[in-house]
Amino acid sequence: MSKTIKLLLIMGVLTLLLNADEKNKSANAQGAKNGPGLSVLLDPKVAKSSMSGRMFLVLAKSESKGITPEPRWIDPDPFFGIDVSSLKPGEPLPIDNKWQGFPLKNIEKVPPGTYWATAILDLNKASRKIFSSEGNYFSKSVKVEIGSVNQAPTVLVLDQVFHEPQFPETEVVKLAQMESKLLSKFHGRRIMLRAGVALPKSYKDNKGRKYPSIYEVPGFGGNHFAALSSPGRGKTVVEGGEEIVHIMLDPDCPLGHHVFADSANNGPWGKALTEEFIPFLEKEFRLVPQSWARLVTGHSSGGWSSLWLQLKYPNVFGGVWSTAPDPVDFRDFQMINLYASNQNMFKDEKGKDRPIGRKGDAPFLFYKPFSDMESVMGRGGQLGSFEAVFSERDSQGNPKKLWNRKTGVVDSDTAESWKKYDIRLLVENNKDALFGKLKSKIHVYMGDKDTFYLEGATRLLGDTLKKLGSDATVVLFAGKDHSNLMDAELRARINKEMAQTLQKGKQLNSNR
Repeated sequence: MSKTIKLLLIMGVLTLLLNADEKNKSANAQGAKNGPGLSVLLDPKVAKSSMSGRMFLVLAKSESKGITPEPRWIDPDPFFGIDVSSLKPGEPLPIDNKWQGFPLKNIEKVPPGTYWATAILDLNKASRKIFSSEGNYFSKSVKVEIGSVNQAPTVLVLDQVFHEPQFPETEVVKLAQMESKLLSKFHGRRIMLRAGVALPKSYKDNKGRKYPSIYEVPGFGGNHFAALSSPGRGKTVVEGGEEIVHIMLDPDCPLGHHVFADSANNGPWGKALTEEFIPFLEKEFRLVPQSWARLVTGHSSGGWSSLWLQLKYPNVFGGVWSTAPDPVDFRDFQMINLYASNQNMFKDEKGKDRPIGRKGDAPFLFYKPFSDMESVMGRGGQLGSFEAVFSERDSQGNPKKLWNRKTGVVDSDTAESWKKYDIRLLVENNKDALFGKLKSKIHVYMGDKDTFYLEGATRLLGDTLKKLGSDATVVLFAGKDHSNLMDAELRARINKEMAQTLQKGKQLNSNR
């Protein structure tokens, strides 16, 4: 055989292989584009009427037992969402490029491979959680081959209904709940106030005794279930043996963490707590009904909440211990001055990507992808939670956007409207209270290497309090971040300060 013929044969084989490869690529791409043949169906045996909400698809590398975990902030599984209106039971909903996705823009971008697919219909009934919220429908995990021409059409059947776990009361930890007339009226549906109440050892055998109380607000994602560990962590006693009732409040709401602030979107949570729930708790659990005997504390979003409650209701609480609070001065909203002109959430003044999280000095989380992820979630995210509390309502009844979700440009009018929730401004506008109702009551602790860049705002608040001549305690601990701030030394310090505050209050009250 001549060299020419051999060369022609080799070229022919290569051409066939290339054509086959292109066909496979085309088929894989078309399969991914179409979902590949994936659809969602609301089981008519479970759902008896049409449903409206936000539908989600999650593609995980491992099978999920029960409800799929909520999206992680770091390296989340690919998930996709689309709003549905009046979805009829038994009517297939195709999964295609109309579904918004993260971290991949749409289903077409999913790399070929084996995944476990799960569908969830979020009905937005109560919790901030978009997957594991009461009454949500979800499917069992199904193994699928994305990008394979051999993948048969697959239907994800929504035949499961999620129910929140029941609070497991014990002899020393009780569930407290009541309907809030204020919040129910605001939302037009029944809204409950909830807390986990940890009782001291002597409580059961001292029926006539009343106890001081410490109210704690958990951080973003936390709830009243944290009270279950309170007795074991010594939270029902302070230094010197003073026994207290430890109350873990529930700050969870559909739009995130309501921080117990009255707002145009979440409703009057601060008013409901102070006027409805606290009087209820004091009767139900034999609490001392006086301000000196009510202390408040919290970490992160709970740190902001506790500081807000003490400043907003100085006659209700006898002292606050706020640790690593969310931004308390909006001139440094995680390194962004919201009041300056031409601000951008995604890019700094030098055009670099803005970080929102760091480990040491190395950024690991950035505003733009974090914002993009929350756009797919639709509700319940940390950034959106800020808007739900601080923003007015728009013409559609939703929180006004602080920033453009595509460009990152900050809306100056919305930023201006946030001033009523700027804790530094609240202090400046009520400075006389610092020497009266708030004297000796304010304690704020922060790490100077906070994971989410929160130390800048706390430093500004501390400078303001010092300038005004307040005796407030504001300390930034060198080298501490968001998670390791609360070490044994700081816990002991706070415990001692709380004990001293209660002892002083008791003495002053007994002398009257």
